[in-house]
Amino acid sequence: MSSAKSVEVSDLDLYYGSFHAVQNVNMTIQPNKVTALIGSSGCGKSTFLRSLNRMHELVHGARVEGSVILEGQDIYAPDVDPVAVRSQVGMVFQQPNPFPTMSIYENVAAGLRLNSRRMKKPAMDEIVERSLRGANLWEEVKNRLERAGSGLSGGQQQRLCIARAIAVEPEVLLMDEPCSALDPVATLAIEELIRELKVNYTIVIVTHNMQQASRASDITGFFNLEESGKPGRLVEIDETETIFSNPANKATEDYVTGRFG
Repeated sequence: MSSAKSVEVSDLDLYYGSFHAVQNVNMTIQPNKVTALIGSSGCGKSTFLRSLNRMHELVHGARVEGSVILEGQDIYAPDVDPVAVRSQVGMVFQQPNPFPTMSIYENVAAGLRLNSRRMKKPAMDEIVERSLRGANLWEEVKNRLERAGSGLSGGQQQRLCIARAIAVEPEVLLMDEPCSALDPVATLAIEELIRELKVNYTIVIVTHNMQQASRASDITGFFNLEESGKPGRLVEIDETETIFSNPANKATEDYVTGRFG
């Protein structure tokens, strides 16, 4: 099973061409905890999240200053392969995105095959089952593994995407608003799953849902920007209970109490 790792972010600045998207972020993302990132739209939290596995680099002109240290290694060092980083730091997106032409089984196995792991079918079967169990989906799909993943409900598709992400045994799991496309029942199922997964993973989640941040996370970081066109900044990060009950910064208090955002 994977072992969760801490992530040290130091003096991180993110750019798209000449646009300065995120400025001077410093934080330690703790292992076996859920860190929620909150803040109004456009304040850079999703860009920051994607920088933790170099996913933002898929946008033309993206560049970074500063460092992201995972297990003693700067993921932005010149000799580091971004694809290898993404096998250590998995990502679950806002919209469930199972591969439409693939079966449930093939969806979970896709990452293993992408990483050129040649393995016999019994070993693959074991990982697929373990991953689906880890995503609380096995009992619902065990008798229809050869059916299309796109035929599942929205909540099931999102759990299938989580199973796909954990199949490669990452150390960190990033989730970009994983419940925003789901109904309340599916949302609670994903939140419960997140709490279970932190036993084995370091989890970072972006959410616009204040209740979700307070329910599902241990640590909360609040991002904000002074005005449109300025870079987003990490205003404050602390235990979730502190952020919601006694934040140090007035802007944080205004946001979590609904005065703006």
